[in-house]
Amino acid sequence: MGKPEQRGEEGSAGAAESGARGTARPTGGLLAHRVPDLGALELLLAVARLGSLGAAARELGITQPAASSRIRSMERQLGLALVDRSPRGSRLTDAGALVTDWARRVVEAAEAFDAGAQALRDRRDSRLRVAASMTIAEYLLPGWLIALRARRPDTAVSLLAGNSAMVAERLLNDAADLGFVEGLSVPAGLDSAVIAHDRLIVVTAPGHPWARRRRPLDAAELAATPLILREKGSGTRQVLDAALGGLARPLIELSSTTAVKASAVSGAGPAVLSELAVGEELSLRRLVNVPVQGVALRRDLRAVWPTGHRPTGPARDLLSLTRCRTP
Repeated sequence: MGKPEQRGEEGSAGAAESGARGTARPTGGLLAHRVPDLGALELLLAVARLGSLGAAARELGITQPAASSRIRSMERQLGLALVDRSPRGSRLTDAGALVTDWARRVVEAAEAFDAGAQALRDRRDSRLRVAASMTIAEYLLPGWLIALRARRPDTAVSLLAGNSAMVAERLLNDAADLGFVEGLSVPAGLDSAVIAHDRLIVVTAPGHPWARRRRPLDAAELAATPLILREKGSGTRQVLDAALGGLARPLIELSSTTAVKASAVSGAGPAVLSELAVGEELSLRRLVNVPVQGVALRRDLRAVWPTGHRPTGPARDLLSLTRCRTP
């Protein structure tokens, strides 16, 4: 009697273990394993409406063998016979008719879900808020935005120009969808992609003593000279300060590249500006490029966005345009 009892206990233990395995939550959730996918439900609805598996397959753009396979797979998944097939066509079983009623409600809910998601995409795609550092805003973004308009004519774009700190603040406060900065590093809380490179150069009016120098400036002399500078927080100033290890007290402190350039042209003093910003003034000899030795003034230009939120819609399109249209 002992052996049968022992076998019974082992059997109970095995059944319990098997039951535990059977009730474990499948990867992907219970519904994903127990409810047919939308494609199968749409096929069942088409069979019910057309009375033919072949006609349903043609309407959905699949082969009849593929349709038959999908129906059989759904029947196995549900453990129910859904369709009776005969030379005269396909007829729903009683269970199939009931499942079809449920399927119709599921598909209608899915259609409402899809329409709602499309409405959200349309609302997102109707506008694009861009925040950019001054040099990028003034000298690169106009061309990118013209190209974006050709691709997305119905998207309204707003652009706010400021320094790199302002760009980060706008993005982190959800007041901008995409930003562009010129500083040395990526502000905290943002992801980035390098989209271009830029070089800072020292410029003066033709009448300034530096315009007649025969030897380049060195880093120490540049650092010790009061300059016309952008405000603290600007990418240009960050790069210059880091490259020189500190700056003299500014001669003038201004909040835009255009203002700095105009002051330099007027003869107020030397300035350090993006090469992108002074091409015309150099060619017309309104400004002179003063060579500098012993210091690297090259910087990366970056697109930035909140960490973990890769750009989508118009922001994604603008990001792709920056990479193929940067001079």
